[in-house]
Amino acid sequence: MVDLMRLDRAASIDDLRAMARRRIPRFAFDLVDGGAESERNMRRNCTAFEEVELVPRYMVDVSSIDTRTELFGQTYDAPFGMAPIGMLNAFWPGADLSLARLCKRQNLPYVASSAASTTLEALAEAADGNGWFQLYVSGDDTVTEGLVARAEAAGYDVMIVTADVPAAGKRDRDIRNRLAVPFRITPEVALGLMAHPRWSLETLFHGKPNIANYADLLQSATSYADVQKTLITPAFNWEALKRLRDRWGGKLLVKGILHPDDAARCTEAGCDGIVVSNHGGRQVAFGPATADVLPAIAEAVAGRMKVIVDSGIRRGADMMRAKALGADFTLTGRALAFGVGAGGAPGAARAVEILELELVRALGQLGVPRFADVGPEHLAVSRSHVPGSVR
Repeated sequence: MVDLMRLDRAASIDDLRAMARRRIPRFAFDLVDGGAESERNMRRNCTAFEEVELVPRYMVDVSSIDTRTELFGQTYDAPFGMAPIGMLNAFWPGADLSLARLCKRQNLPYVASSAASTTLEALAEAADGNGWFQLYVSGDDTVTEGLVARAEAAGYDVMIVTADVPAAGKRDRDIRNRLAVPFRITPEVALGLMAHPRWSLETLFHGKPNIANYADLLQSATSYADVQKTLITPAFNWEALKRLRDRWGGKLLVKGILHPDDAARCTEAGCDGIVVSNHGGRQVAFGPATADVLPAIAEAVAGRMKVIVDSGIRRGADMMRAKALGADFTLTGRALAFGVGAGGAPGAARAVEILELELVRALGQLGVPRFADVGPEHLAVSRSHVPGSVR
């Protein structure tokens, strides 16, 4: 049973991360917690948001705080949602469905990864109108079309195309742990299972995690190169994006944007939004932090499309910082994953509670009762042309 009192003592997402680390075998914990190479980019994502200073204004009535945010015709209760994470059931068994159901209860968007451990249809049912679908463009056009058609049939209205994976990132932790896809039992994995019996029993109950939407295709893979070709392609380009725009009838976003010119081209391609993201620092170790490039990107699209940001959101105040830098909305993957790892569905609910309480407190301290009213005027220093911004 989950110790609910223990979860209540978690004061921050970092506390939930520490709890999750104790409950999960290292190879599975590192799958979500790790980043590319030295992990410099992953660390920088968080510190860049922490370095954004906002100036509080006082003697403002903040007795009532409104965090509701409208996006694509739907009003969500808070300005954040669950970012897509592949193979999350390997982190904690049943995580995908737990988080999709939580997002429905809390009225937040849940982004189902095409590399999820649960089928996109099951996640659409669990999210029940709050689900978005994230697509990896495959090297096989029939695979991509199959996923798009399934997402359409499942009722997703928003599709996010991930653009920042022309090749799989080099994650040193996964190499050291000899992590394989599809998931395989190795001697290292066996030792981790014995040291974490609760995780092992839960995995036995839920079944060995895999990439559910590609399960049949991956069974015939003879090498990791085959797996990569099924999941991603280095050939994805602007023409391919335009074809997807023509194919998809719902809202279309591009995830992985880090340059203002690319943001502008997404607008020209007819996209409805972008996700300013560096894949949570999991793809490259040398790229910029999202907070550093966000202002120039927001300026480049100038209200012509929705700007969402992920990578580094760990505090409620980070959402406020992102809004001041030009974002309309935020996504966070690891924060909610750490919650589910710390205590299953109740742990995930605690993660949402922490973020929402922090946001409400931060808005009150800033002197802005409505999240929608946070803007660049609240920045201590103008970030339109900060050193290091991509122009």
